[in-house]
Amino acid sequence: MIWNQKDLNLATLNQMSRQGLAEHLEIEFTEIGEDFLIAKMPVKKETRQPFGILHGGASVVLAETLGSVASILCLENILKQTAVGLEINANHLKSIREGFVFGKVSPIKIGRIIHVWQINIVDKMEKPICNSRLTVMIRDIK
Repeated sequence: MIWNQKDLNLATLNQMSRQGLAEHLEIEFTEIGEDFLIAKMPVKKETRQPFGILHGGASVVLAETLGSVASILCLENILKQTAVGLEINANHLKSIREGFVFGKVSPIKIGRIIHVWQINIVDKMEKPICNSRLTVMIRDIK
């Protein structure tokens, strides 16, 4: 298992995300695996663009939420370190108008200073909606 945080459970992950944009977009963690996390996000008024399809920025918020939380869970001491996003990219592959999208984050590299995450976002039929890669820097808290 890649996660260093004790007492890891879905309630804790969802509580971590209850401050800010992730809460507003109703992002909810649904699964914790040995080396992955899954979260879902509804496609609704707040996540659609004016043409009625999922906004690409909402997909990026889901991806960055998943990757940032994953990095925090890999830290040895969350009181002395933090994770900050450096770069994110996203390939929007298919549009969706309603329902939910599901993001799965998996590590590409977990280093001492840099973490790189792959985030695949799919619909309920597991058709690709967006593929994203997030680079996170680990910093000491001063």
